[in-house]
Amino acid sequence: MKKKIKIAPSILASNFSILGEEITAISKAGADYIHFDIMDGHFVPNLTFGPDTVKFLRKYTKKVFDVHLMIKPVDKFIIPFIKAGADIISFHPETVKNANKTISLIKSYKKKVGLVLNPNINENKIYPYLSKIDLILVMSVYPGFGGQKFINSQLKKIERINKKIEKEKLTIDLEVDGGVNFNNAKKIINAGANVLVAGTSCFKGGKRFYKKNILSLKKTK
Repeated sequence: MKKKIKIAPSILASNFSILGEEITAISKAGADYIHFDIMDGHFVPNLTFGPDTVKFLRKYTKKVFDVHLMIKPVDKFIIPFIKAGADIISFHPETVKNANKTISLIKSYKKKVGLVLNPNINENKIYPYLSKIDLILVMSVYPGFGGQKFINSQLKKIERINKKIEKEKLTIDLEVDGGVNFNNAKKIINAGANVLVAGTSCFKGGKRFYKKNILSLKKTK
């Protein structure tokens, strides 16, 4: 069965001076998820925001909060982000001592779990956990900064993961983040992804273009 295509605008590309308004506007424009890139300046070379920001923004929308933890350590921040309003929490397996334990912790709060693959990490690393997770996030750039160019070699990885999901008959969302734009979205979807994280492409042009931007990213023809 073909999965619904979902768009997850990354708030890193929004106007931070009116962040609440931006969340409301992009939600009304048709965003499926709101994507939070949580960076610690340690695991990745940048620093963004913590649970308090997520908690503050929760009141502006009922959309799914898709939280990508690019931090180390991970486990001590799971509960604070859940309490702040996260619906999906994705983490890099290499940042934890025991991935099964972290997955179980998130699941114990009835939240969805995602595992993240950097461009240089083989997908086989996460296959042992497939029966326990809800989402796989393929990074198509090296995390740490917005506005990077999509790494085309990741299309083959997306295809391989999608075939694995279909073969195992699993209900796992396949999400892609990094350099997603109007020119490559169709290729990414055709490779098997059904959730696209996009920052610049979603927020481009201001509020009156948000709906058009989201619809353009979803086009498969």
